[in-house]
Amino acid sequence: MAPPRRYPAAVAPLLDAPAVATVGTVAEPRWSPGGGRLAWIRATPLGTALVVDGRPVPDLVPAGTRGAASCWWGDERLVVAGPGGLVTVRADGAGPGTLLAPAAGRALAPAVGTGLVAYVDETDETCRVVVAPLDGTRGPRAVSTAGWAFDPAWSPDGRLLAWHEWDEPDMPGDGSRIVVADLGAGETTVVAGGPGVAVGQPRFAPAGPVRLALVSDRDGWANCTVVTPTGAVATVFAEAAEHAEPTWGPGQRSFAWSPDGAALAWCRNESGFGRLVTAAPGGPTVEWGKGWHHGLDWGPQGLAAVRSGARTPPTVVVYAGDPPTRSVREVAVGADAVASDGFVEPTPVTWAAPDGAEVHGLWFAPPGGAGGAPLLVHLHGGPTDQTRVEWALRLQYFVARGWSVLAPNPRGSTGYGRTFTRALVGGWGARDVDDVLAGLAVAGARGWGDPTRVGLVGGSAGGFTALLAAVRAPEGVRAVVAAYPVTDLHALAATTWRFERHAHDTLIGPLPAAADVWRDRSPITHAAALRCPVLVLQGGADRVVAPDQSAAFVDAVNAAGGRAELHVYPDEGHGWSRPAVAADALVRTDEFLRRTVLA
Repeated sequence: MAPPRRYPAAVAPLLDAPAVATVGTVAEPRWSPGGGRLAWIRATPLGTALVVDGRPVPDLVPAGTRGAASCWWGDERLVVAGPGGLVTVRADGAGPGTLLAPAAGRALAPAVGTGLVAYVDETDETCRVVVAPLDGTRGPRAVSTAGWAFDPAWSPDGRLLAWHEWDEPDMPGDGSRIVVADLGAGETTVVAGGPGVAVGQPRFAPAGPVRLALVSDRDGWANCTVVTPTGAVATVFAEAAEHAEPTWGPGQRSFAWSPDGAALAWCRNESGFGRLVTAAPGGPTVEWGKGWHHGLDWGPQGLAAVRSGARTPPTVVVYAGDPPTRSVREVAVGADAVASDGFVEPTPVTWAAPDGAEVHGLWFAPPGGAGGAPLLVHLHGGPTDQTRVEWALRLQYFVARGWSVLAPNPRGSTGYGRTFTRALVGGWGARDVDDVLAGLAVAGARGWGDPTRVGLVGGSAGGFTALLAAVRAPEGVRAVVAAYPVTDLHALAATTWRFERHAHDTLIGPLPAAADVWRDRSPITHAAALRCPVLVLQGGADRVVAPDQSAAFVDAVNAAGGRAELHVYPDEGHGWSRPAVAADALVRTDEFLRRTVLA
């Protein structure tokens, strides 16, 4: 056997795996009610801290906190959520935190109102919005009755509480509701959403008449919408572009009210690129900045957000003033140890699926040019996620080493309208695979990379699609690296966590009628047909894809005469949380692809 081929000489500086694994990020900028103080979260795999006015308040935010970790309580205190309940801390970091309200499971998304705090209490079998008095005179009580409830938000006078809810078997993108409750009167009203409509992010106007902004795809695109407390639609900021990402957890803030309640700001999704814009009802849309903007919060001192891009690390920024004198100030950089001068900006690309549907993707050409470069196809998870033009060190790692990287966004991806996302209903494991294979077919013809040296990488649902694509194109794929992949759909439905427990009834078909389809679309069914080598990386504590599933798949491939390797990280879940593990997984992926694709 010939020795492994070396990577082409790289033009860009090479990232090493430890740098990729340990780089930090920032999230959730929040203005104090008076607008004079700014807090945010700084997180690295080594620890997470709440930062106030540039000063860390350590050891308060649990590592891996999922969504909406903190909120202000006045201008001198904050409320921090985590396992066991809510803790209140002083903004200056003096003194220990004090338990404010307990939780039966994990507390998330706190929101302070008048005398009350609302938050999400999530256990393995329930996810409710609860309220508790700020003075501790009584315990929390649940105010939501649906199977799932996220993101409580108070009206400025503290009289009304809104939240986002839905029921199984739906996921929030299938159909969900925004509810407004008058707790004093004991009345609740559904003001937006319903069957076949995805909504989210309820947020009351901070001033002016009582109005509620939210995101709704009722008209085909996830657009910002303003309604009254009775549900009458006041304004739809309608455009053929999405204003939100999928609801995978609480705390998304892709839009914000202006302090006077006269306008909204949102991050517009433009084929995977982001753009920050603002508009008043009935007025023109004004561009504020390019790049992805998350965690928007608009206070008297300016519009705060976390901005990122292909060459821009996550950075807390504040936009202040009005055109043409508007300024932008960088407050905190989440990845200041990484030099991004040689990073590559991707090109949005499209191609036709076998049935004529338009498929989207992003193509990263290596610094030395794509001619003859090996092609790495990166498949996102979800499957209703999207590869966006954000800070993606793992992709840049391979681009810098001479790989041409194609990131398909096949049908089922978000970012291209509800019709495109819902095109995967009943077709997961078929239409997404069609779309990826069609992309491979045009890659060589369009000069995106060498069609004889192709590797596929993907995690979770992306690993599922990658394995099925390799089965169907045995001559066109030389290797697959799949992290915590779905390989047995029946086993997945029996063991996965509650959030996605019934998603596969929608994506494939309901059981027992569709049992044969489930079996046919499971990669383990086709283990004997897999011709290329496979590396499977798996967390031993994964609650989404059980470790036994990966082990059974690898055993089946090897028993049939194939080549499959399995590496298990015993204490990891559905993703890598420890720097050493993340670095090891990247090195293993790199070395495996070098042996199998470049040899």
